[in-house]
Formats: sequence, C-alpha cells, structure tokens
Amino acid sequence: MIIMEIENVRRALEMISSEDDFGILIPEVRSNIAMARKNPCGPEDVAAVPGRITEFQGRAFACRDPEYGASSHMARFIIALNEHLPARRSALNIKFDESIIGICEDMGLVVSSYDRSREPDSVRDTEGGSIPWGVEEAIRNSESPPDVIYHRGAWGKEPMIVLTGRDAVEVAELAIRILRKYRSLKV
Repeated sequence: MIIMEIENVRRALEMISSEDDFGILIPEVRSNIAMARKNPCGPEDVAAVPGRITEFQGRAFACRDPEYGASSHMARFIIALNEHLPARRSALNIKFDESIIGICEDMGLVVSSYDRSREPDSVRDTEGGSIPWGVEEAIRNSESPPDVIYHRGAWGKEPMIVLTGRDAVEVAELAIRILRKYRSLKV
C-alpha cells in the first residue's frame, strides 16, 4: 500500500531531482522535503527523505525513498507550523541567500524570520526546542501566515530558508519557480 504523503514526497523529489541545477539551492547541511499527515503528533506522522537530499554534479540527489519518521528536524518544523496553520503540511529547507529572500518577496510570498541570537537559554538547552521556538517567533513576527520562514544562523548554525505549503508537490513547484529566478541572477 502506498501512503499518500510518501507518494507526494516521492513525486516532489522527482520534480526537484529533474532540475539540472537544483543543487545551487542546497545548503551545506543538505536539504529535506517533508509532508505530514493531518494533525501530526510526532516524527512518525511526517514523511521525509532518509539521509537528506544532497547535491551531485549540480543536481539534487537522494539515496533512499521517502519514509515516515525520516527527519526529526523537518517533523518538528512542520508540527509547530501545523499547530497554527493546519493546512500547511509540507516544507523544504534551502540555503540562505539575500537574493532568494528578495525573489520570494518579489513573487508576492509572505516572508518572515526569526533571530536565533534571541533564543532563550531554556529553549537552546532543550533538545529539539529551537525549531518549534523559531517557527512560533516567525509566525508571531508576521501579519499574515508566512509562506517562507528564514533565520540568519547563529554560532555553529547555518542560516536557512524554509519554504512551506499544503503538500510536497506544491512546495517543490515553488522551489523550482524560485530556482529559475535565482538561476537568472547567477548568469
């Protein structure tokens, strides 16, 4: 039996893997694309790519098929997001670049951020606490539900952009639109 979220993530992965230079959006910590079941409670409710998505010869590459429980990071992000925005069940992390933020704003996307240097010690000291705190901050900092959430990093933490959407295919389509605009800036 093929589960809807796994199949949706698989199709999204095929879409981004077929883009010749999607690798230019992949951060040093690598990317992942994930989609949660309705009303997710834990990582077992979120389908993602085991081992993340890497870059090889400019292309996005995953060595395994999506499965539930494959990414605790993406699960924590989507679960926190879903508590406020139940229709948002998917996310993809990409590298941070000011020009990507500008592209997102020019596309009319709602962009919000949070400052990791303002993270309370109690959150920083709690395993798995940073991501939900960041999502909460970004939502609080935005007048409208954010489509894009980013942070500029912190000591030992890579700056990151996370694209959100209703499902993984929608998020992949958004990432490809961003890629095409970003690509034209790099030429």
